Amino acid sequence: MLDPTYWLLFFSAALALNLAPGPDLLFVLSRSIAQGRRCGIAASCGVCSGALVHVLAAALGLSAILATSALAFSVLKWIGAAYLLYIGWQALRSAGRSFTAVEQVAPSGNGWQIYRQGVLVDLLNPKAAIFFMAFLPQFVRPELGHTTLQLLGLGMLVIVVAILVELALVLAASQATGLLRRRPAIAAWLERGMGSLLVALGLRLALSEKA
Repeated sequence: MLDPTYWLLFFSAALALNLAPGPDLLFVLSRSIAQGRRCGIAASCGVCSGALVHVLAAALGLSAILATSALAFSVLKWIGAAYLLYIGWQALRSAGRSFTAVEQVAPSGNGWQIYRQGVLVDLLNPKAAIFFMAFLPQFVRPELGHTTLQLLGLGMLVIVVAILVELALVLAASQATGLLRRRPAIAAWLERGMGSLLVALGLRLALSEKA
C-alpha cells in the first residue's frame, strides 16, 4: 500500500471532508471562541472519540444497520437533532456570558463536560456513521485481505487528519477569546450567531433523509 497516488487521493479526500462545515466542526469552533484553547481541545477530543466509535462500528459492519433501517436512522436522527437544538438554545440564552463565566468555572469539570458534549454531538449524528461506512470501503485493497483491519487503519487515519485540522482551528479561534471578553456586545452577538447555527444544523439534521 505504498502507492503515492492512492495515499494522495485518500488524504486529500480526508482533508476536504474534515474541512466541510458540520455539527462537529462548528461545535469545536464555538467552544474555542467562547471558552478558549483548553475547552476547544476538549471539544475536539470529544468529537474524535465519537468518531472512533463510528469507525469501530463501520469496521464491524454495525453501521450497515443505519444504512438499511429507516427506523434506526430516524431514532438516532431525532435524538441528535434534539441535542443540537438544546446546546444551540443554551448558547442563545447565554448571550455572551460564556466569555466571562468560564473564568469562574473549575477547569477540570468544565473541560470534562465539553468533552462529553463533543462525544454526543458526533455519536448522535447518523450521517457520521453512514459516512464512514460509505467512505472507508472505497480505499480498501481486497488483494491485501484483512478487510476489518484495513477499515480500522483507514478510519484511524481519517481521525488523525481531523485532529490536526481541528487543533489548527482551535489555536486560531482561541486567539479571539481575549478580545471578545473585552467587548461584551460583540461576544453576545457572536454567541447568538453560534447558537443560531447550531439550531439550524439541528433542524437540518431533523429534516434530513438517509440518502
